[in-house]
Amino acid sequence: MKIVKLSMIARLTGVALLAGCSGKNLQAQPVINNTATSAPTAEQSTAYNESQFPAYVEKLKARALSEGISQQTIDQAFANVYFLSRVIDSDKNQLEKKITLDDYLQRVLPDWKIDRARQMYQANKSKLNKASKRSGVPASYIVALWGMESTFGKRQGKEDIISALATLAFEGRREEFFTKQLIAALQILQQGHIQADKFKGSWAGAMGQCQFMPTSFLKYGLDGNGDGRIDIWNDKDDVFASTANYLATEGWNPNEGWGQEVKLTKALTDAAIGLEDAKAKSVAEWQKQGIVLSHKVPGKQQAWIIQPDDAQGRTFMVFNNFRTIMHWNRSTYFAISIGTLADKVVQN
Repeated sequence: MKIVKLSMIARLTGVALLAGCSGKNLQAQPVINNTATSAPTAEQSTAYNESQFPAYVEKLKARALSEGISQQTIDQAFANVYFLSRVIDSDKNQLEKKITLDDYLQRVLPDWKIDRARQMYQANKSKLNKASKRSGVPASYIVALWGMESTFGKRQGKEDIISALATLAFEGRREEFFTKQLIAALQILQQGHIQADKFKGSWAGAMGQCQFMPTSFLKYGLDGNGDGRIDIWNDKDDVFASTANYLATEGWNPNEGWGQEVKLTKALTDAAIGLEDAKAKSVAEWQKQGIVLSHKVPGKQQAWIIQPDDAQGRTFMVFNNFRTIMHWNRSTYFAISIGTLADKVVQN
């Protein structure tokens, strides 16, 4: 049976399974909050000497200047930069507990979170509907991602973003990735979206109530209330607009759902299962192959069949929106949890 590691779950959810930081992956290439990275191995670990960190920071400043960051922004951003050994510890020393889809869903979707999601959906309906109308993404999915990433804004991380990213770049295993994130973070400061002393997030650099990495902020962030700033830390209009914009930009289809659990009347071959383009069939074609739906879907709609825990576990028929959610986080477990929570938010 395929299994997943809690170490990766803690990095992707933003809930209090471990440290509340947001990184990604379960069954695919590891991703740190909407941006794919390669998982470092023990052999790839680079020895470092903390005493060399100040000199390395000077190199980062020089690179930032060469990439168009103003001296004023650099001075403000690095005024109180410090080495954060705990972010390296968090990156290296994840728990290694293996779990199944059912285990995962029990952990990330407890009853209290479902109840809270419904409450937050009702309490923020006007703002959610505004973001939904603009993007075509249903409000229930915006709430689901909000709840999974930061427990509805309560768990955003408290690390200094510049210090965390500078430390992770200095440590060396993914130097270019974290340097790129650092330059993007400096751009965010330079554009005036947040002040340097309030620039906080997870140990991995994920930020705000939607836990965007800096590059994702620059690509998908939206000013939802028209004040000229994108404040995903405090402003729900901006949080909802940015979350919805991510999904819309990545290909959300407002005429489809995410998928559903199905039953098999006969076994499918391994070659038929998966999310590759070539494995798509119409719903009607899947039904002819023995797939029994839990609720009706148009027969012409394109769909894929997945079995996250192999044939011993559950079987799902999923649609293109499921694959869009996996742009946010390349985990079938995560995408199923988002679809499940979105469904429960609007269930009577």
